[in-house]
Amino acid sequence: MKVVIIGGVAGGATAAARLRRLDESAEIILFERGEYISFANCGLPYYIGGEIKEKSALTVQTPESFRARLNVDVRTRQTVTAVDRKNKSVTVRRENGEEYSETYDKLLITPGAAPVRPPLKGTDKENVFTLRNIPDTYRMDEYITARKPKTAAVVGGGFIGLEMAENLTRRGIAVTVIEAAPQIAAVLDEDTACDLQNYLTEQGVRIRTNAKIESTDETGCDMTLLSVGVRPESELAAACGLETGLRGAIKTDDHMRTSDPDIYAAGDVVQIRNFVTGGEGYIPLAGPANKQARIAADNIAGGNSVYRGTQGTSVLKAFGMTAAATGLNERAAKAAGIPYDKVFLYSANHASYYPGAQFMNLKVLFHKESGKILGAQAVGFDGTDKRIDVLATAIRAGMTAGDLCGLELAYAPPFSSAKDPVNMAGYVIENLLSGKVRQIHWHDVDSLTGTPGLQRIDVRPAAAYANGTIPGAVSIPLAQLRGRLGEIDKSRPVYVSCQTGLNSYIACRILLQNGFQAVNLAGGYRLYNAVRQAKTCNASQETT
Repeated sequence: MKVVIIGGVAGGATAAARLRRLDESAEIILFERGEYISFANCGLPYYIGGEIKEKSALTVQTPESFRARLNVDVRTRQTVTAVDRKNKSVTVRRENGEEYSETYDKLLITPGAAPVRPPLKGTDKENVFTLRNIPDTYRMDEYITARKPKTAAVVGGGFIGLEMAENLTRRGIAVTVIEAAPQIAAVLDEDTACDLQNYLTEQGVRIRTNAKIESTDETGCDMTLLSVGVRPESELAAACGLETGLRGAIKTDDHMRTSDPDIYAAGDVVQIRNFVTGGEGYIPLAGPANKQARIAADNIAGGNSVYRGTQGTSVLKAFGMTAAATGLNERAAKAAGIPYDKVFLYSANHASYYPGAQFMNLKVLFHKESGKILGAQAVGFDGTDKRIDVLATAIRAGMTAGDLCGLELAYAPPFSSAKDPVNMAGYVIENLLSGKVRQIHWHDVDSLTGTPGLQRIDVRPAAAYANGTIPGAVSIPLAQLRGRLGEIDKSRPVYVSCQTGLNSYIACRILLQNGFQAVNLAGGYRLYNAVRQAKTCNASQETT
């Protein structure tokens, strides 16, 4: 069997290695138009920032080592320009312009995705960059070393753009992130992204949201990085008549087979099935790309492996902070028409009495009727990625809130609490589903303001109340609540807030059992104020 693979980075190299392990007799030819194969795309920002210091650390395998270890015919600096499905051959152009044909029994297309270049004036200037491969990285590094820019604009506030904001800052450059959407980090919802934005601002990164520019000159910066997303490099597939879908990505079945039974595709070039909704999607991530490539190789070798969908688990390091997400965010849940609700927790990463405890903002989406976990987001410090990984596993296993309550997770004071934040999320959701408490959210607060007869109480200590509260809230500290029930009207709902939503839940239980209609503010004043702070910062940036 002769297998031709187009693209030699994550997907192509993984598939070639897997195929060789499965079939020692197969003839495997790997085409890569660039100089490097199997390189660490996700590590490129950290080379710019100086955390990865050696160029050799960026390449997992060289063409020579790949040939020697796996007996794969690696052909770098050669570009596949056409696919002839009828004759089962590809046209290849060498670096000197010469062309030749290569036949195949099975073809795997894994060219990945290319950075989107927005329709801005000036994108061809020498101080404007994208970051996709090792040559892009070296070019940017050499420019910074030689020109010593003082300011940089990052156009696009996604995870890659924010990683670059950190690493350019580490090079001593003042960074402005320019994002056209109302918030940065689109995989997060506004109420988790706000903590990330506020933290980045504290680190000296200037963030402009709702900002649209027509020219790179408008940034006013010494250099510009374009980081507005990627598009699947599916031109070859479209030209030879393979079926494509969202954003032009190649359609495959669960075996990673395209509309041609002898052609497979994997990685950032393919359309995926969303694991949670079952709908079509496009989620370019390294983890799914490698899994898809392995599955394609299994099936090319005669196996029966199945790819069960992508749920979009991702994580970001931003200076000392971690932001991570898995499954659906609110926009995706609404688009899918799923009846959902959400809970917020502000929990310590380990036992609060053990030195060094830090709090994380954890948000979990769940199905209103079944309690099934739909998605989760977390922004915090040490241990944040651990909780998202547990919740990603819970989503993959179809777990409900009750299942989260029952999870037995590793506990010792330096690592967690006896009731881990993931367990706590299950408890909070179960309380809602069982009717032990009702809740409203931060975005409901202002819409209620001005309602005739509105009752709001803040159960935090008086000193915390004095530093800011929900508009119109009256101070009744939790420790005094039982003795001051006469100050509250039983005939009208009372909206209760505290700092994070925990003490106000306790207050709601007291009130409900005394005949009051109590409603808890999820996430408390801390979340309400964090969103307001981010919005205020956005407004001030838009005017400067």
